[in-house]
Amino acid sequence: MTPDAKQTEPVAVEAGNLRELVTRARFVLFDFDGPICRLFAGHTAEEVAKDLVAWLERQGLRELLTEEERSHPDPMAVLYAVNRRHPHSDLVAELEERLTQQELKAITSAMPTEYADPLIRTWSAVGSRLAVATNNSPRTVSDYLSGRGLSECFAPHVYGRTNDLDLLKPNPHCLNRALNAMGAAPDAALMIGDSPTDLRAAKEAGVPFLGYARNAHKAQQLKLEGARHIVGSLLPVLRVLWDHVS
Repeated sequence: MTPDAKQTEPVAVEAGNLRELVTRARFVLFDFDGPICRLFAGHTAEEVAKDLVAWLERQGLRELLTEEERSHPDPMAVLYAVNRRHPHSDLVAELEERLTQQELKAITSAMPTEYADPLIRTWSAVGSRLAVATNNSPRTVSDYLSGRGLSECFAPHVYGRTNDLDLLKPNPHCLNRALNAMGAAPDAALMIGDSPTDLRAAKEAGVPFLGYARNAHKAQQLKLEGARHIVGSLLPVLRVLWDHVS
């Protein structure tokens, strides 16, 4: 099987259910890093993780992390580790702010997810209400959306990371904030995410879920978590909307 075939396989598996899932959604909740863009496409997540570790070491806190945590390529793993040992502390707040600054820096080299921009604009144009529910900083999301001319499609509904890391997905907190703010019933909404934590948060909130998997590995992770609807591209979703309004 070619790489392209692997990428499109999830679309073929779930195509029969996609139309119903998409057309019944009156409120759409997007995860940010993945379905909307690849935030660390140029300014890599591994570099950011190393920066956070180096900052901790400069504070004399090297031993706060295990060797595995110091070499982890995901900056969120570093943040989680510190929060486990010093929950809700000033140290966590400082580290979270440092991560936010790195995310803001990464915006300039972020890669828009293919078909995400027209999908967002189309969904907004047909009258659906859109929100972002993410573990990234809401400042990062807002700056990215502004740079792409997409702010009006979402504003003011951007719900992201706070200093209380216990509320990050898979906790459904940001999804529930979005639903409550928009006056949305969970079964009238749709969550689009690319990770098992997105799926678990959607299940907890009672929101139908559409997985976006840009590669076979992502698709397998979602399938193992129990995702029933997965697409390897946002184009089939966009085509459903086009067909629905034509």
